Amino acid sequence: MSNVTLPIAGRDYTVACSPGEEAHIAMLGRMIDSKLSALPNVAGQSEVQRFLFAALLLADELHEWQTEPRADAADRLEALADRLEGLAVELEAQREEGPSPAQPPQ
Repeated sequence: MSNVTLPIAGRDYTVACSPGEEAHIAMLGRMIDSKLSALPNVAGQSEVQRFLFAALLLADELHEWQTEPRADAADRLEALADRLEGLAVELEAQREEGPSPAQPPQ
């Protein structure tokens, strides 16, 4: 097991993780710290309440990401696939024609 120290909300928290997971866990800690930093510092809120609110915000973002339509990404992938197909056709046509006069044979 490895240990990673996560600086979150001005305090250090040490957590155990599998070897090789240190960078990923550190990145997750930075995400939590970022959420906590963005929250208003409401008087009377305990540290636990602020952590809970940050966790709820992150869970809500995850839920939205999992449930929102992925049409944008699908459209972009389809456009890229069409472009790649066009380039492949163009390259094949150039191969069949042979080298152009501006290009010396290799």
